[in-house]
Amino acid sequence: MKKNPLLERHEKALKLFTDRVHAVREEQWQLATPCTEWSVRDLVGHLTEEQLWVPPLVSEGRTIADVGDEFDGDVLGDDPVAVWDRAAERARAALAEPGALERTVHLSYGSSTGHAYCAQMVTDLVVHAWDLSRAIGADERLPDDLVKFAVREIGPNSAELEKSGLFAAPVEAPPGADVQTKLLSLTGRRV
Repeated sequence: MKKNPLLERHEKALKLFTDRVHAVREEQWQLATPCTEWSVRDLVGHLTEEQLWVPPLVSEGRTIADVGDEFDGDVLGDDPVAVWDRAAERARAALAEPGALERTVHLSYGSSTGHAYCAQMVTDLVVHAWDLSRAIGADERLPDDLVKFAVREIGPNSAELEKSGLFAAPVEAPPGADVQTKLLSLTGRRV
């Protein structure tokens, strides 16, 4: 049976970020990232926390209020890589459950479909994979199909991204910029 294309993208984006997390050396966890005020550890912690939210919201149908402060604070503990791996796998499994993409998910800004939530997760993973790559000196090239998908997701909402507090103000992409540079520019990153 053919997999859902969105779930395939989600798995690919998780793998991309996972590969970057596994490339972080011990001395790199405190390095600065393109996300102002976030170290590498903070960035990985943010993405890990996002993955931890997926099972309660998608599988269990809980609301933000139901989950409360369960994921507040340092979610990475003493073994950030292992914690990331577990959280990523649980998020992948929750979104891959039969019917998960059709469920209503209760997010901080209101209700959404599982499909829209998954698409947001893909986009966030892709953009932050670049942030992590830049911070640790890894390959910054992102898979073209994921970049194009993220641009389609962000494009219609680019004016609202800064207001969400999740991204910096968009910057103008240089003339002749490739799609990856356009994506990064939409999310306030200077390449």
